[in-house]
Amino acid sequence: MSDLADKSYVCDDYDVAVVGAGHAGCEAALACARLGLKTVLFTLTVDSIALMPCNPNIGGSSKGHLVREIDALGGQMGKNIDKTFIQSKMLNVSKGPAVHSLRAQADKKDYTASMRNVLENTDNLYIKQAEISEIITEEKDDNVKVITGVKTTAGAIYTCRACVLCTGVYLNARCIHGDVSSYTGPNGLCRATHLTDSLIANGVKMYRFKTGTPARIDKRSIDFSKMEEQFGDEKIVPFSFTNKPQDLEREQISCWLTYTNDETHKIIKDNIDRSPLYSGTIHGTGPRYCPSIEDKVMRFSDKNRHQVFIEPEGKYTNEMYIGGMSSSMPYDVQIKMYRSVPGLENADIVRNAYAIEYDCIDATQLNPSLEFKKIEGLFSGGQFNGSSGYEEAGAQGIMAGINAAMKVLGREPVVLKRSDAYIGVLIDDLVTKQTHEPYRMMTSRAEYRLLLRQDNADMRLTAIGHDIGLIDDERYNRFLEKKKSIEEEIKRLKSTVVGASKQVCDFLKKHSSTPLKKAVTLAELVKRPELSYELIAEIDDNRPVLDDEVIEQVNINIKYEGYISRQEKQVEQAKKLENRLIPADIDYDDVGSLRLEARQKLKDIKPVSIGQASRISGVSPADISVLMVYIEMMNHRKKN
Repeated sequence: MSDLADKSYVCDDYDVAVVGAGHAGCEAALACARLGLKTVLFTLTVDSIALMPCNPNIGGSSKGHLVREIDALGGQMGKNIDKTFIQSKMLNVSKGPAVHSLRAQADKKDYTASMRNVLENTDNLYIKQAEISEIITEEKDDNVKVITGVKTTAGAIYTCRACVLCTGVYLNARCIHGDVSSYTGPNGLCRATHLTDSLIANGVKMYRFKTGTPARIDKRSIDFSKMEEQFGDEKIVPFSFTNKPQDLEREQISCWLTYTNDETHKIIKDNIDRSPLYSGTIHGTGPRYCPSIEDKVMRFSDKNRHQVFIEPEGKYTNEMYIGGMSSSMPYDVQIKMYRSVPGLENADIVRNAYAIEYDCIDATQLNPSLEFKKIEGLFSGGQFNGSSGYEEAGAQGIMAGINAAMKVLGREPVVLKRSDAYIGVLIDDLVTKQTHEPYRMMTSRAEYRLLLRQDNADMRLTAIGHDIGLIDDERYNRFLEKKKSIEEEIKRLKSTVVGASKQVCDFLKKHSSTPLKKAVTLAELVKRPELSYELIAEIDDNRPVLDDEVIEQVNINIKYEGYISRQEKQVEQAKKLENRLIPADIDYDDVGSLRLEARQKLKDIKPVSIGQASRISGVSPADISVLMVYIEMMNHRKKN
């Protein structure tokens, strides 16, 4: 490093530098460039832009919400998967709309190529293939530094006014299966080996996390007759609100479902001492909610089988992804293990499964804007923040990019609340609740999930995206027209009264619905469990022609009106705590009666509001009461 430092030189100047071109880096760089800032995007190899090194899909339970929110803010992920999917499916349709989640299989190569094409043709955006070895900072005051640039391993210095770190799983990466360790990034790509030292030197606290991926198997060696075929939906629901279902119709490719069995589990148990997860070879912490197959078998010994999804990696390859069977077992054990599964008896492994360890940060070092508290102008997003998943990465990436741009433009940061979006829940959890394992988004983490449905992401966030500058006027006006159509139709249904005419009585009888004893509005009929907006068209003579997405919103908003209203009241109550800001100059050592653990956690995390403070692990309701009293006294002293 010292030799490189001697040869360093200033190469160019940018408004924003983005380090890493995975799903977080792509969204961050596009946000900055689209807001008019000269932006440079660094990647270890241009061929890995928007790479999908693990599962070949976008979306899924709760993750589909994130993708639609990214789109509503003006991001690219939803548009890109709409363009490149080979199968699309809405999950959880038998349950309520709060947990409906869109999921699409991607053609991996098409996904990467399409995103790269967008980046390469975006004004103000410049792509550089280089490894960043250092962040360059200057001392400011009060133990705070400010970012001034980044340096490559070749000594090239790029000055900047803000920087976004999106290094994914590449920092000091190590791929492991059995007793074999490869010091590479995913898929055998080169890793980044220098930046961690620079971050530590700048006071950044680092973690070591782990994730994994299953084997890829040659399609020609699979017996699909022993598996259950999984089809895509006939009616496509786009991820992007800019697309119409009819524009995305295409031939879809099937996925397949099979199961592990007693033999599979016996093979794993007999060889568990050879698993690096259990032998101590792997030191990083893995994801609790996406465990390896050996972890599943050992932790859930009462289950005699686990689901295994066979998913195509693309239209022009025979590689099939073995979902549900990620592993770090030795290669010989992997062969036996996979071949014990029905339909995989003759499985030919193209790429073996492996675990990957990598460096990431303790995200409580970040403000809710994703800016480092002690390094002004340095932002962070994606798996580098201790999360897992393409969707979580993209969501953080767009917010980190937006706020890096806001910093350069001298505008206020954009922080989504927990009641605004799943993105708000995700980021608040990361920066507030110290995570000691890769964080995965789940619907259960969102306390207002009936309000934060994937179908209304545009209703919640398009106006914010427009205010930021990522949603243009044309799209915003279309959104306003949609919003107006929904409101007018709900108003019409609530004011249209029907009585017990023969037509209405016959209709209700046909649908096993209670006969009318008095006149009711059409809205009241929609609320009945056995009826819907679509069904009552039969007795609604003045119904206007509306788009499917408008009809969906009308139906949900009327049918769940009571529940939605109740949750909105809960949000209003919670906002009182979120709006009670904690003074930036507060001295927690001066707050009497605070427990020691609470005092330490509050000093470390520096919450911006009482609401955030109340969500910190180790801070009790009693501590919050003490803190609120102290702040009242503090504000009173300032006034006097």
